[in-house]
Amino acid sequence: MQATIVQAVNDALHTEMERDDRVVVFGEDVAESGGVFRATDELLEEFGSKRVVDTPLSEIAIVGGAAGMAMYGYRPVAEIQFSGFLPPAFDQLVTNASRIRWRTRGELSAPMVVRMPYGAGVRALEHHSESLEGAYGHIPGLQVVVPSTPADTKGLLTAAIRDPDPVLFMEPKRIYRSIREEIPEGEHEVPIGEAAIRSEGEDVTVVAWGAMMPPTLEAVEHGSVDAEVIDLRSISPMDTETVVESVKKTGRCVVVHEGPRTLGVGSEIVARINDEALMYLESPVERVTGFDTPVPLLSMEDFYFPHPPRILDGIEAALSD
Repeated sequence: MQATIVQAVNDALHTEMERDDRVVVFGEDVAESGGVFRATDELLEEFGSKRVVDTPLSEIAIVGGAAGMAMYGYRPVAEIQFSGFLPPAFDQLVTNASRIRWRTRGELSAPMVVRMPYGAGVRALEHHSESLEGAYGHIPGLQVVVPSTPADTKGLLTAAIRDPDPVLFMEPKRIYRSIREEIPEGEHEVPIGEAAIRSEGEDVTVVAWGAMMPPTLEAVEHGSVDAEVIDLRSISPMDTETVVESVKKTGRCVVVHEGPRTLGVGSEIVARINDEALMYLESPVERVTGFDTPVPLLSMEDFYFPHPPRILDGIEAALSD
């Protein structure tokens, strides 16, 4: 069936809740109103108020509750309304969910998902537009997944719900409804930790994920560049092998991400390329990123995140050396 990313989220939740009665969904406004983006629309009517629950406005309670339920055998899917609201629950992710398997030497685990729309591009207010995957990807024991297509959204969310450890599932709200494609009906799973090659090329490797995939593909198309475009899909665990093998072939690389430049995921990708493919590089790896500032408000955010012209400039810089 044809679906957008937000519809793929809903379909994955519906399919998994139907398959496994341990799956419960809760968060702010997820039940009665179906979520602020309608990602949980009609789940309450289908599965009832014991499995689809509106919570108070307390992110630390939402994530802490999910961690406790997961340890006791449920498969909770907690929604954080916007990514900028997650920091109050950082303690629960770091102190409990991500390390309970280590703390108990495997006696307990936390098979839970925290879903949240992330990123700029919808003219939102402060704390509604952050891209902090770099910060969360640094936490041992926490997996961080960022899909960019409807089919991958359904498949990766399914894999996240079934995973025995916690997954932070970051949904690119900027493209929630701008991409529509065929998604598999019924059960569909995409393995966490595997990148996807969106287009093959010989001259330069371009790595992006989430909401940065459409502008990256547009830049490559309009620039008539023979680029190999890699959709990372998982920040942690990261598919280093796919990136490195591509760089060994092309000799050049550009990393595109929306989050701040300093200590961003791009820095880690550059480090891994230097570790494993330094002698294959024909030029330094270029980074095209957001800036080291809070996301500006309203129309000013257009100057913040990478657009196709900025991405193409980065590609041309990699090719010019």
